[in-house]
Amino acid sequence: MSNSVNEGLDEVGVWSELKIEIIRKYAKAYTTILTNSSRYPLIPIYVDGFAGAGRHKSKSTGEIISGSPLEAFAVEPPFQRFHLIDLNEQRVASLEKIAEGRSDTTVWHGDCNVILLDKVFPQILSSSANRALCILDPYGVHLDWKVLQAAGQSEHIEIFLNFATGDMQRNVFRKDQSKVSVRSLGRMNRFWGDESWKSLIYTTQAGLFCDMEEKDLESITNLLTAFKSRLKEVAGFGFVPEPVPMKNSKGTVIYHLFYASPKTKGGQIGEKIVREILDKYRKEGQI
Repeated sequence: MSNSVNEGLDEVGVWSELKIEIIRKYAKAYTTILTNSSRYPLIPIYVDGFAGAGRHKSKSTGEIISGSPLEAFAVEPPFQRFHLIDLNEQRVASLEKIAEGRSDTTVWHGDCNVILLDKVFPQILSSSANRALCILDPYGVHLDWKVLQAAGQSEHIEIFLNFATGDMQRNVFRKDQSKVSVRSLGRMNRFWGDESWKSLIYTTQAGLFCDMEEKDLESITNLLTAFKSRLKEVAGFGFVPEPVPMKNSKGTVIYHLFYASPKTKGGQIGEKIVREILDKYRKEGQI
């Protein structure tokens, strides 16, 4: 493969490679179940909100590896439609090259928060036979809660979401909140849907001259538990297993991988399959 094709590819660590492998295994089970539905044929659709360039460079080996869009193309039984979205012009050009000649694929250039809500989700919900697996792997806290709520309330869309724990800890969850930028606070509020996350991260303790806000030692655990509940009780997803920590080579948690499925029999089956896949990785010591 020429160097020009590989220019600008994101370098990904072992956490991303493992995430892609988990999604690959689930996607095969997902399309198999929908394709063999006894009630009536269901149409599996693949949606990637932060699709990237379609390929990545492995940090551990330096090799070029397939990203989630290419893995989705290879799934058997196949998805019937693909929606690939990215904000970066260079990545979009790479996606368009990968998807060249495919009448089943639409590559979107722009903010996935807008495109999903205004373009892609309405297309999915235009037919009762459509079902979608939506991958949301933002580069940080760049997702709008409205997207998650729309997916949860649709009962036709299930998600894999990379919860950007590392970005939150670096840029939002600081001991002194006055040092957090307005932009970072805005991103967090938009992702969570309101400001209720603050009460999970900070506890008020009496200082020498005034009250001080300090990080709760168990704040991340509290945050993940609350977000899981929020996906079910506010967004309307029926099934949300425990999130999986995605770690780098030093053992630092970069993301937490969430899966959420609808309040349907199909959603229940999907949740069972995800649990089985994750249990296998846990037994093997990979997560």
